[in-house]
This record gives sequence, C-alpha cells and structure tokens, in this order.
Amino acid sequence: MKLFYNVAGVLAVVLGILGIFLPLLPTTPFLLLASACFARGSVRLHRWLLGHPVFGDYLANFEAGRGIPLKGKIVATVMLWGSMLWSTRHFDSGAILLSMFLIGVCVSTYLWRFLPTLRLPPKGQRQRPPL
Repeated sequence: MKLFYNVAGVLAVVLGILGIFLPLLPTTPFLLLASACFARGSVRLHRWLLGHPVFGDYLANFEAGRGIPLKGKIVATVMLWGSMLWSTRHFDSGAILLSMFLIGVCVSTYLWRFLPTLRLPPKGQRQRPPL
C-alpha cells in the first residue's frame, strides 16, 4: 500500500508543478494531496515536501492547522473567480454555469470562513515552522 501512496504522491507533485505554469490546473490541491500521500507512504518524501524552499512553509502551516496567509487567500480567490469567469465564455449550458458558480461559492466559503488566516511576522523576523 505504501507504494501506491508514494506513486500517487509523486504524480500529485508533478501535476502541482505543472499547475504553476498551466492556467486552470490547480497547484495547491495537488500539493496537499501529495503531502497526505507521502505522510502515509514515506516519511522521507513527506519531510522533503514540507522542507521544500518554495511551498514547504505553506504545506507545513496548513497541516499544523495554522492556515494560510491573507495574501494567499486573496490570490487564491482572485485566481478562482477570474479563471471561472474566463471559462464561462466557453459554456452555454445553464447547468454547467450554475455548477461552476456553486463550486466557486463553496470553495470561497471554505477559504474565508473555515480556513484560518495565518498571521505572519514582519519579513526580517520570519522563521521556518517546525517539521
């Protein structure tokens, strides 16, 4: 079973990295999935992911229940609604448009109502969270 989790984690990391460069392919959900898979499949890979210089802090804070920074919430909301509004040009079906709107409302509600906002210290005083 550990092999399955490790393969799924590596695939999720690859898709997350592709999401940095490809519009409409999300990065964060894939990295969160990779972290969950590695936590069950490989301590070494999980530590590598949490120690990553680019997104390790965000994942470690999320896993510890500290949430994400306000800037991250704002960027996520703008990108979510911007990409959804851009995508509406391609659909004529009211059911698809309604489901997109409902998904956007649910994700935004979770992001702003249930996910804690991480208060970051000033830039000169930041420290990495413990693994």
